[in-house]
Amino acid sequence: MAELSFPLPDLGEGLIDATVLEWLVAPGDQVERNQPLVEVETTKSSLDLPSPQAGKVLRVNGEPGETINVGDELIVFEVADDSAGIVGTVPQETAPKRRVRLSANLDDD
Repeated sequence: MAELSFPLPDLGEGLIDATVLEWLVAPGDQVERNQPLVEVETTKSSLDLPSPQAGKVLRVNGEPGETINVGDELIVFEVADDSAGIVGTVPQETAPKRRVRLSANLDDD
């Protein structure tokens, strides 16, 4: 088992923080991917943040009414292995690199 931290994501439009309104999960809860975790409020709106993956909630950070900065740890999960949370792979370049030569016609007519 591994611990995986989920920071408060960038909520867009230059927002730098959010206020915790209500936790929808508690330490010890088992959550599924996309399950709502917490309701937060920004200067623009309130919204539920979904879980980025399945796992067991180990810790939540921020009491209702407390402000959390973007990038600060919001919640910590216990997950099955270290690769949890990684979605997809980076494509590898398969075609060989070709060198391209440009030539100029320098004829003086």
